Amino acid sequence: MKNPIVKINDKGAEFLKNGQMWMYANNLSSDISSLDNGCIVDIETEKGEYLGTGYLSKESHITVRIFSKKHETIDYSFFLKMMQEAWKYRKSVEPDNLDNCRVIFGEADGLPGLTVDRYNRVLVSQITCFGLEKNKDVLYKALLEALREEHIQAIYERNDVKSREKEGLSLYKGFYYGIADTVQVISENGLKLNVDIENGQKTGYFLDQKSNRVLIRHLARGKKVLDCFTHTGGFALNAALGKAKHVTAVDVSLTALDEGKANAKLNALTNVEFVQADVFDYLDTLKNNQFDLIILDPPAFTKSRKTVMKAYNGYKRINKQAMQVLRNGGYLATCSCSRYMECSLLEKMLRESASEVGVTLKQISVTQQNADHPILWNMEESNYLKFYIFQVVEAK
Repeated sequence: MKNPIVKINDKGAEFLKNGQMWMYANNLSSDISSLDNGCIVDIETEKGEYLGTGYLSKESHITVRIFSKKHETIDYSFFLKMMQEAWKYRKSVEPDNLDNCRVIFGEADGLPGLTVDRYNRVLVSQITCFGLEKNKDVLYKALLEALREEHIQAIYERNDVKSREKEGLSLYKGFYYGIADTVQVISENGLKLNVDIENGQKTGYFLDQKSNRVLIRHLARGKKVLDCFTHTGGFALNAALGKAKHVTAVDVSLTALDEGKANAKLNALTNVEFVQADVFDYLDTLKNNQFDLIILDPPAFTKSRKTVMKAYNGYKRINKQAMQVLRNGGYLATCSCSRYMECSLLEKMLRESASEVGVTLKQISVTQQNADHPILWNMEESNYLKFYIFQVVEAK
């Protein structure tokens, strides 16, 4: 049986030919009102040229998420193939952290609208595509088969993300398959961490900073360290494990700090203290030359292009504050997790901040998200995390 056909205009066709895997509502040139929401459709130009196959979402601005551009059947066999390829990739790039890694990263693994993270033998999934939600029994069957040798104990759904509402999907969370403790103790590069899959951020933990946290561990030895927006202590604990002289971890959330304290106790780390405070206000109370290393890992200050300049000012404020309280020759690790805060804009902000404070930035490294969050160069949406480490010295 042939799939229904959705026609798009020339602008949309050019977009897809350049590698994009989303088809937007404003590129439609045919009526979709008679089609079933969540059905599989073929996309064609107005002249009949085939451009891809995917799931239709009638309520979302992303009208079709494209799964294939090769006339493939989107079924169990397709899902299994894509998931096996994704797991093979992780085994190659993340051999030492397979028990705590992102297994499926949506479009980057050819499965738009699906996120799967692994914590030990528990998979935590998130679906943000109407069609996948309708077919999740087949999807999860393929997922368990792809990881059959890992003896997965449970699949926990974190379908409580707001973006589901744009698809007309309800919000919920709970076990789909099996049952397990909702707090898992993982080992990330030798550091033990409690991960709350039920109530933690995202799917329980921020796996995308894994490799960047190791960079901080190696840099922290003998230093007084300040970790801003510490959440449950990922960077702070890595610094402490790296034999920092002392670590101060600051966050506004008491719940997150309590989890950070539990993680410190789990690793018998006594050289770290947790402070509940608004980071902006806390930085204002500090004196010059107070720290040797400062980490700025704020939440996304913007989630749309409309508020980018407001975010720009927020990033600039905290980076200037950090540069002012670092000792001469100290180190600044600073990042943005917003894809709308592009590298060029972030770097412009850093240059302005350094100039206004009267310091010079000596670049040590520029990295991005961990390798289990691969970046598709033809989809800028998959490229979101920017992580810079500088030595900060007084300008001459």
